[in-house]
Amino acid sequence: MKWRRDKPDSDSATSARETTTMAKPKSDTGVTLIAPSTRLAGDITFVEQLFVNGRIEGNVYADPESQATVVVAEGGSIAGEIRVPNVIVNGSVEGDVHAGAKVELAAKARVRGNVYYRLMEMQMGATVEGQMVHEEVASAAPDTAKMTAAGPAKVASSASKSSANLQEVRAD
Repeated sequence: MKWRRDKPDSDSATSARETTTMAKPKSDTGVTLIAPSTRLAGDITFVEQLFVNGRIEGNVYADPESQATVVVAEGGSIAGEIRVPNVIVNGSVEGDVHAGAKVELAAKARVRGNVYYRLMEMQMGATVEGQMVHEEVASAAPDTAKMTAAGPAKVASSASKSSANLQEVRAD
C-alpha cells in the first residue's frame, strides 16, 4: 500500500488529503470456483475467470470477444463442450474444446474430443483423443475458391495406426 499527500499542508490530518493506491481485490475480478466436492449439472456462462476443481456436466461458455479464462485443475472435470477464449486444462474434458485465443494442455490433461485453437501450449504427458484443429483469425483466412484452379478444395480425412487423424487436401 502506498500513501501520498496530494498537497503539502502544515495543518493536522484534517487538512491533509491522503490517498491510497492498491491492487484491486480478487473479489472484484470475477473469479468463480467450482470446489472439489461440487458437481454442477447444466450449462454455465461466465465472465473473467472460472476455476474447475469439481465436476461440470454441461457446456461452458464465455464471450468470445473477452479475455475470459477457464482452468480445469488436476482433480477437475468437464463433460461437455467448452467455448472460451482462453482454456487451461490439467484435468479431464469429455467434449470439444474451442479456445478462441489460446489453449494450454498441462502434463495431466486428458481431452476426449476435438481441440480447436489459435495458439497452443502442450506439455509432455497431456493426451488428446480427437483432432487438433488450428483456426486462423477470420480476417486472415484464405478464400478457398482461389486455392485451386479447378475450384474449391475437398478435404478427406483418414485415421492412422496411432489413432491420430490426418487431413489430405485434393483438388478434383
